[in-house]
Amino acid sequence: MVADRQRGGGGSGPGGPADDRAGDPAEDRKPQSDEARSAFTPPLGVPLPPVPEDEHPTSEFALPEGVAPEPGIEPEGSAFTRPGAGPAASFPAFTPPHGIPKVSLIKEEAPWQDRMRTMLRMPLAERPVPDRPARQEEEAGPAVPRVLDLTLRIGELLLAGGEGAEDVETAMLGVAHAYGLGRCEPTVTFTLLTVSYQASLVDDPVTAHRTVRRRGTDYTRLNAVYRLIHDIASQGLTLEEAYGRLAEIRRNRHPYPGWALTLASGLLAGAASMLVGGGPVVFLAAAVGAMLGDRLAWLAAGRGLPEFYQFVAAALPPAAMGVALSASRPDIQASAVITGGLFALIPGRALVAGVQDGLTGFYITAAARLLEVGYLIVGIVCGVLVVLYGGVHIGGGTLNPEAALQHRERPVIQIIAAMLLAFAFAVLLQQERHTVWVTTLNGGVAWVIYAALADTMRADPVPATAVAAGLVGLFGQLLARYRHASALPYITAAIGPLLPGSAVYFALLNFAKNELNTGISSLTKAAALALAIAIGVNLGSEMARLFLKVPGEGAGRRAAKRTRGF
Repeated sequence: MVADRQRGGGGSGPGGPADDRAGDPAEDRKPQSDEARSAFTPPLGVPLPPVPEDEHPTSEFALPEGVAPEPGIEPEGSAFTRPGAGPAASFPAFTPPHGIPKVSLIKEEAPWQDRMRTMLRMPLAERPVPDRPARQEEEAGPAVPRVLDLTLRIGELLLAGGEGAEDVETAMLGVAHAYGLGRCEPTVTFTLLTVSYQASLVDDPVTAHRTVRRRGTDYTRLNAVYRLIHDIASQGLTLEEAYGRLAEIRRNRHPYPGWALTLASGLLAGAASMLVGGGPVVFLAAAVGAMLGDRLAWLAAGRGLPEFYQFVAAALPPAAMGVALSASRPDIQASAVITGGLFALIPGRALVAGVQDGLTGFYITAAARLLEVGYLIVGIVCGVLVVLYGGVHIGGGTLNPEAALQHRERPVIQIIAAMLLAFAFAVLLQQERHTVWVTTLNGGVAWVIYAALADTMRADPVPATAVAAGLVGLFGQLLARYRHASALPYITAAIGPLLPGSAVYFALLNFAKNELNTGISSLTKAAALALAIAIGVNLGSEMARLFLKVPGEGAGRRAAKRTRGF
């Protein structure tokens, strides 16, 4: 036995004795060792039994013949499955085994604003890849830093012009996506813009940021930036062409000179005074007071004073004009002069933007914008209260809240005054000339709706204001999508006739007369009207998007999921 094992082990390796005996038939007839045999192998000389023809190997798990298999079990549904769709069309919580379904977001389906807003609300891993490759062959050096720099510069102009945080992020994502940066994340706060790009999970991210130091109002420049983004997304501009267009936009001067802006502020205050019941003398007094306040604010700005003191300076002349007119001619409705000046100073643009940011989930930016609005209103209050206190307690003025503004239903005069107010507001916002007349008509429609609800139907002013502002937002958003432009030029000036100037004046006058309860009640009403304007504008804009085609199949515009009490 030991000898057999030694012979078997010695022939196991290559080149051993077994290789020399491979072709020897005598060696093949020798009996093998016990290790080479099996208990199921027949002995030598015994033939193998024949295999039956009808033998088929089976398994204990196989179904017997004649038994039909059970139907396949369909996968269970999910609460997150899209209604009306089968299991194959549902959106699983995890990545499916065959990959994420392709989402088509080509430019022919919807404007770039809706396509990018849809992508902005998608998780980063589910966003579709860019339709065009990155334009790196024409650039000297890496294109990613230059694309990020262009994205930040465009976002800076939009944020400085008063756009909402979500719209700025949408524009930044559109620029980056057009140049092939698919895994890009823009972030916008009140004064800081950040964009980060990571080519893959194993590459280091590239992050850049930019701070907005100055903010100005120029809707002509805002529309030019939107046209640039549209050309980048649809026509495929190169980086050099986009930089050239951006530099040209920055060099462009404002469309209206300084004296035109001063006249527009006077026209706005005069139209607002007629809107609340003033006559020709009140119109002239309000216009003169507003123009003096505008020049005084320009002087304060030229001296480098902060914006808070500029509003204090701008509020002094209209209030002084109203107190002087009331002391000299008590029969004239002098309180409308101060109300008209307040219409020209209330920061409606920043208020609407702040509430819009809060409704869309940008709470840090919304808090900062609303805090800015609060500071500016406090500046207006300080300027007006100083004059009113002197007029009521020192000069013996006859101003009183009860006889301050006489409500008169003058439909034709009020509609004309509302349209003049919207026209002047549009000029102050530096809008393009072909958008001024559209904004003027939109402002007139807003006042007609408000007057029909508040005066004719005797509805509460707060819901009437919300409905009128909602129609303004709806029309403005539809016009903006038709022209591939920003919605602010069609909305901001049109809400001018709805601003709560008279409620703010009543609050300030009661504070000056030391009637705090009545003043707080009027101030609360003014805040409710301002909030109704902002919510109505945002709701109208969202309703406008409901009428537009959703880009891509199954790529709905997702909203953030909020907690429900836990």
